[in-house]
Amino acid sequence: MKLDILAFGAHPDDVELGCGGTIAKEIAMGKLVGIIDLTRGELGTRGSAEIRDQEAAKAAKILGVSIRENLEMRDGFFQNNEAHQLQIIKMIRKYQPEIVLCNAQDDRHIDHPKGSNLVSDACFLSGLMKIQTSLDGQNQDHWRPKLVYHYIQWKNSTPDFVVDISGFEDKKQQAILAYSSQFYNPNTNEPITPIASKNFLESVHYRAQDLGRLIGVDFAEGFTVERLLAVNSLADLK
Repeated sequence: MKLDILAFGAHPDDVELGCGGTIAKEIAMGKLVGIIDLTRGELGTRGSAEIRDQEAAKAAKILGVSIRENLEMRDGFFQNNEAHQLQIIKMIRKYQPEIVLCNAQDDRHIDHPKGSNLVSDACFLSGLMKIQTSLDGQNQDHWRPKLVYHYIQWKNSTPDFVVDISGFEDKKQQAILAYSSQFYNPNTNEPITPIASKNFLESVHYRAQDLGRLIGVDFAEGFTVERLLAVNSLADLK
């Protein structure tokens, strides 16, 4: 299956938090979108890998993505090296996305910038013909996505562009809340973590609201880029 957009996250829930609204909007416009989780989030203080597997499947159904896979890299310990790059390359060549979305380039959790650099490097390497890969016994063709964008996570990074997600913020919130083990729940005895606070959950909403305010809409999500964006004319800019 060829996808229009492939979103990578170091952990289940990264994609939902960072760009869930954008994904929901693109799907509503007819685009084929998939999610690849690098790890199962097994080092998370709350819940378990098995619980997060179930939550990720539920969130994927809410968003309406075409595929969701987990590469089962080691949470906290995966590296941007050849072995891990080849795992990503196989996924890029399998789904041949035009656009790749990935983790923040600078963030609080060490896996986020690691995942960002790993996926970005793999996107470039995937286009090299002399790197040979196979999947399910079949040789793969080389493929390089046209665009790589990074969603914003814990830190308030300044976006290079924003996407109007008005009308899709509710679906984003539903997908986030599918991870009931991870986020604010006043009725649980689980330990409190930075992302399990009421303030964090509300901050995801008011960040989208504030980015929307800056462009004159209800809600928006921000992204950073690795290279200059190109437009055909000034009229393309809003």
